[in-house]
Parts: sequence; C-alpha cells; structure tokens
Amino acid sequence: MEQGVWHEIELLYQKFQQLGISEAVDYEKYYLYSLITHSTAIEGSTLTEVEAQMLFDEGLTAKGKPLVYHLMNEDLKKAYELAKEEAEHKEPITSVFLQRLNAVLMRTTGSTYNVMGGSFDSSKGEFRLCGVTAGIGGRSYMGYQKVPAKVDELCALLQEKQKAVGTFREQYELSFNAHLNLVAIHPWVDGNGRTARLLMNYIQFCYNLFPTKIFKENREEYILSLHQCQDEETNQPFLDFMAGQLKKSLSLEVERFNASQKRGVSFLF
Repeated sequence: MEQGVWHEIELLYQKFQQLGISEAVDYEKYYLYSLITHSTAIEGSTLTEVEAQMLFDEGLTAKGKPLVYHLMNEDLKKAYELAKEEAEHKEPITSVFLQRLNAVLMRTTGSTYNVMGGSFDSSKGEFRLCGVTAGIGGRSYMGYQKVPAKVDELCALLQEKQKAVGTFREQYELSFNAHLNLVAIHPWVDGNGRTARLLMNYIQFCYNLFPTKIFKENREEYILSLHQCQDEETNQPFLDFMAGQLKKSLSLEVERFNASQKRGVSFLF
C-alpha cells in the first residue's frame, strides 16, 4: 500500500512537470497564497483563498472578518518570502533560523509573557518559558527547560540527514519528519503549527520540490495523525497522512490544468 502511494505520487509528479504547470505566469505566487491560506485556516482563520489574494495583491480586507486573521495571513506570507529567499542559498536549519521564521510569522500577533520561568516575547520568536497544553484533554508538551537543547538536537539531526538523503521520496519524508518532530517539541507559546509547516516547505524549497499543502478540510485527520505518532511513538501515521496530502495536491493541480485546457474560449455579448 505504502509503495503504491509513492508510485502514484511519482507518476503525478512526472505529469505535473510534463504539462509545465509551474511554468505558467504567477503560478508559483498563487500556489504560495494557497499554502498560506490553508495553513492559517488550520489555526482558525476564515479567510478564503480569494480573500487572501485580495489582501496580498490589493491590500483589501475581507468585510466582516476579524483583523487578526488578516494579520496572520500577512505575517505568514512574509515568513514564506523569507524562507524562499533563504532556500536559494540553502541556509542551514538552526535554532536561530527557526526563531527568525517564527518571529516573522508572529510579529504582529505575538506578545510579551511574564511567567514563573521569566519574561519572553513571542513576537520575537523567543522560546516559551512556561508549559503549554493543546487539544482535547489538555495534551501537555515537554517542559520548557528542555526546549533549547531539544531544538538544537533536532537541527543537528536535520543537517546530517540533509547530506544523506538522495531519492525523491527520502527528501519528502525528511521534510515531513522535520514537521512532525518540531511540533512534538512545541518550542513556542504560539505559532508552532505554522512554523512546522513552514519548515517542511522550506526543506522542500531547498530540494526544488513541489511544496506540500495540508488542506484545511483535512484538519481533523492531520491533528489525529500527529497525536497518534506521539501516543504510539512512531512516525508512520504522519508519513502516511502527508503522502496522501501530497498526492491530493498534485492530483488537483493536474485536474485543474487539464480542465482549463479543455474549456476553450466563447465570445460573450
């Protein structure tokens, strides 16, 4: 089953490249907008892809929707632009680099916290100095005292594995594992999911891969796969979920392109 999905993905990827979809004017820009919109939607934003495009291109806000959703999308766009720029010269993944990414995406929605562990500013990408819980039942993450060393350990491991991976599948699975493990550490008080998805895409940018989107309609399965991995101490449920999301992304792009080529043009008077 697992091999079958990756065979399908490779065939879709070949089709995607043969059709020259990514070579269309502004394709990369609008796909990036879609990545951003789905990522913030997973965190509660209700902006649609069209509304996000109007915000990014025209500076127009969506009527009746909270300002915070617009700020989340604008800031994540800036973080993706930074990641794309850094991927061009393969900036090493370090704690400092991850904090830079998080600082950009939290720059207008973050705030200062005064807690037992001290003071920290989430708008500057600073690691949390308190415990965090998330989800139903109050799932707890590791103590804040362990966070800096654990992030350094993850970064060192990712740098080593980036030198060793070679195949198409290995490169994607490295990006998926980076995402999974950063979420498990939960280094920040907020923005962990967005940063983890951005890190995943950053690794894909470094390999010139088609960036994987996590669809907002699959949010429940996404969260369940992350929890299952932590509960069972295995990465397989998340790797399986992400392979499915990659296949879905590629399938939709190919389908949309083929449909647009068949439509033709009719004059309307």
